[in-house]
Order: sequence, then structure tokens, then C-alpha cells
Amino acid sequence: MPINKVGSKGIADGSVATADFADGVVTSAKLENNAVTNAKLSNSSITLFGTSISLGSSATFTNRFVNWQTVKTSGFTAVAGEGYFCNTTSAAFTVILPTSATRGDTIAIKDYAGTFGTNNLTINRSVHNIQGVASNSLISTNRASVVLVYVDSTRGWEFVEESNVAVLVSTYISATGGTITTSGNFKIHTFTGDDSFVVDTVGNPAGGGSNVDYLVIAGGGGGGRADDAGGGGGAGGYRTSGYGPAPLQGSALTLTSGTSYPITIGGGGSGAPNSSGSGKGTSGSASIFSTITSTGGGAGGGGTTSGGGVSPSACRSGQNGGSGGGSATCMAPIGYPGANSGIGNTPPVSPPQGNNGGTSVFAGVPPIGVGGGGGATGVGGNGGAPAAGAGGAGAPNNISGCSVTYAGGGGGGAQGSATLGSGGSGGGGAGATPSVVAVSGTVNTGGGGGGASASSGGGSGGKGIVVIRYQFQ
Repeated sequence: MPINKVGSKGIADGSVATADFADGVVTSAKLENNAVTNAKLSNSSITLFGTSISLGSSATFTNRFVNWQTVKTSGFTAVAGEGYFCNTTSAAFTVILPTSATRGDTIAIKDYAGTFGTNNLTINRSVHNIQGVASNSLISTNRASVVLVYVDSTRGWEFVEESNVAVLVSTYISATGGTITTSGNFKIHTFTGDDSFVVDTVGNPAGGGSNVDYLVIAGGGGGGRADDAGGGGGAGGYRTSGYGPAPLQGSALTLTSGTSYPITIGGGGSGAPNSSGSGKGTSGSASIFSTITSTGGGAGGGGTTSGGGVSPSACRSGQNGGSGGGSATCMAPIGYPGANSGIGNTPPVSPPQGNNGGTSVFAGVPPIGVGGGGGATGVGGNGGAPAAGAGGAGAPNNISGCSVTYAGGGGGGAQGSATLGSGGSGGGGAGATPSVVAVSGTVNTGGGGGGASASSGGGSGGKGIVVIRYQFQ
């Protein structure tokens, strides 16, 4: 008969060896003070936080989930199983989550100095979602702390603990209209004809909020024609935020959800026709987006010349506009100023949208050259003997993801053997000579048209463009 119970006094200390017990037949409930080795027990280990530990062994566990690291003061890539005190006192920085993750992987983050509200901490998702969304998280409240646990490929990292945290997952602008392309994390809407930019939703602060950058270029002015030569057309107004030369950058626009913003694309002005005394070209038309209006380029000057001794007011001036048109000349006394150039940045805005056109001085007899149209970053060149003025330089802009130069002025026309005025960089058309026709401004750059000679018409201004850019992921 098997022994069911042995009293504590029935067996003397040390009289029963471990070899006397078959493996696994004596459970821990039968023992007092661990009287036999673990090998004799039916269950000889325990599991804590996924780790199996043999009885009688020891292990160290750190604060339930993570092993806290030394304070971080700049960006780094997090490791599962670790916690990070992040100090953004000096500057905002980014924590990048691991590219490889397994269910249960845990990462903790704590605002070390209470500065996340001033210098935000970004949690970069790397390749996994955060709470089911393919976007980064921005922590922007002081004293915030979070614990992230990886779930699966659908949800990615979940915030299982949050303390003093506002918005964790970024939301972004969603909009339609124009031709849509992407550059990195940004969407670009390009408009080359009248349309609407329809904002369905705007983003939260972590996703860039409700701000968009823009480029608004008006139509360029047409080149003029005179019996001597015509002035170059001024470039269309150049207005931008964020992506042009620093002196020309305005502020981004704040938009509203559920709003349709009409887009107007300014057409280029017509060049003066090839007929005696046909006069000035036509100024370009304005381009408009929301509160931003860029004025069309001023037309180049032109018209019938008068006899000697006339005053400057009788000569043919360039027209005002986004950039001013260049003036034509007339047969005033030698060295007499020909006519007023068109004034740029009309009406005035800040930063300025363009520059003045060039002027002309009568030299008595050919060769005669006249003023070029103004451009976004340069005034039109002055005309005289033996060369016409060049169109003012335009300005580069990389809002579309690559650098393109816009809003160059048209070159002045030339008579006799004078040299024509070259078009300004950014789509400005070159002026004419008796043997070379004037060149029109490039379409969708707002370039001014080249001025005519006495034997050809002026070039037309280039059509404008509107480009809108915002973060979408």
C-alpha cells in the first residue's frame, strides 16, 4: 500500500535522499521548506513577463515594461523595451520608431524638462502606422508622457498610456482642384486656367494646421510699337510664400474647411499690331487666389512719333502694373528723355510684386533702342544708342518641387542697327529689330512680351499661373 502521509517526525533529517523520489511525483504542496530539488517537482519553473525562470533561480525586472535610458537631448531611433526621458529645452527633435516590431514591443517617452509645449517632440512612425494611421505624432504639451505598444500591421503602435497629452495623431488638409502632384510629404495643386480650390478638411496643428503656401503669377504685359521702336511689356505680378527669394516671401494663407476658393488665371496682354502708330500693347490680367491678387504686367509704350522740340509728356510711356512696361522713344531734341517708364508694384503690396520698366533717350538718328519691361527682381533696362534695354530679371521658385523662374520682363525693341533688348529670365520675350520679330512671353510664367521695331508688331505677354502647396502626410 502506498504511503499517503508521512509525519514530520517519521523521517529523520537527511535520511531520505533525492534518488528515493521518482521525478515529478512530489508536488510543491507536499513539501515543507523545499525539502527536495526542483527536478523532483512536477512544475519546476515559473513565467514572468514572458520569461521562464527555474525555481531557485533569480532574475531582474525593470519597472514593469521598459528599461529607462539616460536623458536624450537630440533625435534618435527608439528600441523596443526602453524608456526615454526627452529634454527639448534647447530645440525640438524627433524620435524614430523601430522599423521592425513584434506584438507587445513597448516604448515609453517622458517630457524631461516640461518643454514639449515650446519645443515639440515628433514621434516618427518609420514604416508602421500609429493608432491605425500612416502619419507621425506630435507631442506639444508640457509634462506629457506616453507608452506605445506595437499591436499588428493594421493598427501599428498604440498609445496604451497617455498623461497630459493633447493630440497625438496628425490630421492633414484634404482638397481638390487643378492638376495635383506630390513632392515628398506635400501635395501641389497647379492651376493654368480658371478653376476652384476646394478645401474639404483642414489639418490639426500636428499635421500642419490649416495653412497653405502659394505662388500667384499674373499675366505679362504686351510689347508696344512706335514708328521708331516699342517698349517691352512688364512681367505679371509675382507673389509667393515660403518658396521664392526671401525678400519676396509673404505669409502662408490660413484656409477654412468646407470652403471653395475661386482661382483666376490672368491672361497675357496683346502685343501692339504691326501698323503705323499702333501704340502701346495691352496690359496683362490679374491672377487671384483667396486674398492674394497679383496685378497684370504693364504694357510696353509705343505710338506715332512727333516732330522735334516736343516735351516728354508727348512721348509714349510704358504702363503701370505688377511690373511696369518699358517706354518708347520719340523725336524730341537729342538727349531729351523720351517718356516715362511704367511703375511696378502697382497697386503697392508688401513684399513688392514687381519693378519699374526701363526708359528711353532719343539719340537723334538711328540706331535707336527703347526700354525693357520690369521683372520680379529687376528693373527694365534703359534704351538708347546703340542698344535697347533688356527685360528685368524674374524670380525662381521651387514650390512645385523643382526650381522654375517666373515673371521676367520683355526686352525693348530696336530700330536701325541697334541691338534688341533680351528678354528677362523667367519667360520674358526678346524685343524686335527690323529683321527680327518680337518674341512673346512664355505661357504660364507671366513673362512680358518683347517690344516691336518699326517693321513688326510687339510680342504678347505670357499667361499667369497659380500653385498651391500643403502637407498631406
